[in-house]
Amino acid sequence: MIHLDYRDARPIYEQVKDGLRKLMVTGILRVGDKLPSVRALAVELAINPNTIQRAYSQLEAEGYIVSVSGKGTFVAELEHQNDQRRAELEEKVRPLCDELRSLGMTAEEWVQLWEGGNK
Repeated sequence: MIHLDYRDARPIYEQVKDGLRKLMVTGILRVGDKLPSVRALAVELAINPNTIQRAYSQLEAEGYIVSVSGKGTFVAELEHQNDQRRAELEEKVRPLCDELRSLGMTAEEWVQLWEGGNK
């Protein structure tokens, strides 16, 4: 479900958050699906429940999940959240594109990279 990389510079809660968000965006977790409880996911990933709670809290603040008292945590409708996340990622990619362009990367090379070439 979620892969944690302890060599990754990002905190574990961010890896959990990003892993869950990826599962939602790719459709593996669908709107209305119930997420594991904080305790259950903490046991599954062998990490502190507070770490899971922090990831869940941030996902809820971003609108990706919704908590229903006494019932659990569920995947929310993702239409606007995806637009927001896309804008955030575009802001991160833009400087990289500018640098690649200044290093002489052509549009054709970019398309090849985009399509998975030169691995």
